[in-house]
Amino acid sequence: MNEPVDASPGSSSGRRIPAGWVSSQPRAERARQVADVLRYQITAGKFADGALPDERSLGEQLGASRNAVREALDLLRLEGLIIRRRGVGTRVVLPKYGHGLDRLAGLAEAMTGYGEITNQVRSARRVTELPVPIAERLEVDPSAGGVYLERLRWLDGLPLSLDTTYLTADVGCGVLDGDLAGRDVFTLLEETTGHLLGSAEVTVHAVTADPDTAALLQIPDHAAVFALERLTRLSDGRPVDAESIRIRADRMALTATLHRGHVQP
Repeated sequence: MNEPVDASPGSSSGRRIPAGWVSSQPRAERARQVADVLRYQITAGKFADGALPDERSLGEQLGASRNAVREALDLLRLEGLIIRRRGVGTRVVLPKYGHGLDRLAGLAEAMTGYGEITNQVRSARRVTELPVPIAERLEVDPSAGGVYLERLRWLDGLPLSLDTTYLTADVGCGVLDGDLAGRDVFTLLEETTGHLLGSAEVTVHAVTADPDTAALLQIPDHAAVFALERLTRLSDGRPVDAESIRIRADRMALTATLHRGHVQP
């Protein structure tokens, strides 16, 4: 079966395009499909020097018309992923880093090799009363109190995430004595308790940044961020760490390797 030929304006005569990207498709749909491919390449680090090829070269590589490529690049520009300047070309605004969700690791562990992680400790204090929803997650009475932490995490001099954490009182007091500016909370938890962390339940939402969060992360108001809620347990199953993390979506991609288990008949 022959592949369709792109006959849209601006295309090279006779160029063959992927079967799904036919010229009868709405232009916006074709642009979205091209943008999806380019976004994946950017996230995977294909453009190591930050510079994308010109429209004609991208069209040849992707088997797409120049018009489709141009509109795809406009979509990525609106997302804040690239910048386009006459005489300079198209460049990735900021590299996106992959943070795996299939391994329980602190940010510094996950970003090893990507750059220097620093922590601005905005709050680190004991609380005499836990919010009821937090106490329920930690399976303690609100009156048991705990420890509250808020840290702004930086990667190579740019803010990456805003982390707020509630710890149970018995483990949190030891963490308060640790190096919160230079180390992951996970590492401090294991050192102070003498036990390894066991598992965590993670939920990720896409939300828009409130003005305060946006100012701290140095992004526009209502820009997209990942909202990650995580409850971490020790190896014995006891919950000790309830976190709410706001991550700049323009700087990080959340990744996982999933395995399909055998389904019993």
